[in-house]
Amino acid sequence: MVNVMYNDPISYIEPVFRPPSEAKSLILPVTNGCSWNKCTFCEMYTQEQKKFRAKKDEDILEDIKRAATLLPGTKRVFLADGDAMVLSTRRLLQILQWLKEYFPQLERVSSYCLPRNIAKKTVEDLSKMRRGGLGILYVGLESGDNEVLELVNKGETYQSSVDALKKIKASGIESSVMVLSGLGGDKLSKQHAVNSARAVNEAQPDYVSTLVVSFPTGEDRFRQGFPEFKVLTQEQLFEELYEFIDNLDLEDSVFRSDHASNYLPLKGVLGRDKQKLLHQLDLAINQPEKVLLRQEWQRGL
Repeated sequence: MVNVMYNDPISYIEPVFRPPSEAKSLILPVTNGCSWNKCTFCEMYTQEQKKFRAKKDEDILEDIKRAATLLPGTKRVFLADGDAMVLSTRRLLQILQWLKEYFPQLERVSSYCLPRNIAKKTVEDLSKMRRGGLGILYVGLESGDNEVLELVNKGETYQSSVDALKKIKASGIESSVMVLSGLGGDKLSKQHAVNSARAVNEAQPDYVSTLVVSFPTGEDRFRQGFPEFKVLTQEQLFEELYEFIDNLDLEDSVFRSDHASNYLPLKGVLGRDKQKLLHQLDLAINQPEKVLLRQEWQRGL
């Protein structure tokens, strides 16, 4: 995720986050914060001003009209904040209709997505949204391991995440899945990697990415639920990622591990590039002088 700061045409409640791939998108807030907001690893919406609420339709429409006047050539829109899909199908379809009306060159609408919110929607609901312009949903799997998910208070399970991803796929909407490297610490590293790969294999998403779990304001909140957590070393992170990719069995998924939190940027298509990616990780583990690694000052959220 990337923290964005904006001026007009829309008034934002800072901080605002969006996926790296939405760098050129208009960020349209339809909610503030996250309706769950209990994951102990996530500090994105913990500030008081980010307390969850859904925006009123009239305020959303006013933002769209103002943005259309100033940015008429907009082709992509990202629905913020962290939880736009919590809105009802009726409201989301209305927002998509307004976007089509006011941005004639619009090509794609996207959003972050909690699996629990997909559970409340049917495949037909999602198909209607796809026809309305919703092109991709970014789903934080974080881990496919139920023990890890419980320790970090994700509020999801292996099955709830896989079910949501399968429903998204059945609707024709693309999905981008994010896994947090190091989330299980040293004790649960292997099962975190193996079960995360198992979940991704079952879901067969269009995109898969990995980020390294980070604690920019400290680990106290995280350790309340996971007191035995021990941060992985750089080498251990590479070993965990190797285990994860080695267990992946994907047909045609774009893989990215190039977020700024990662020490070793990786890109490829799985399964076509699986052995190439594993070779790069093997070098990083056993011959690190042969690969270009990010220094600590180059990393971040």
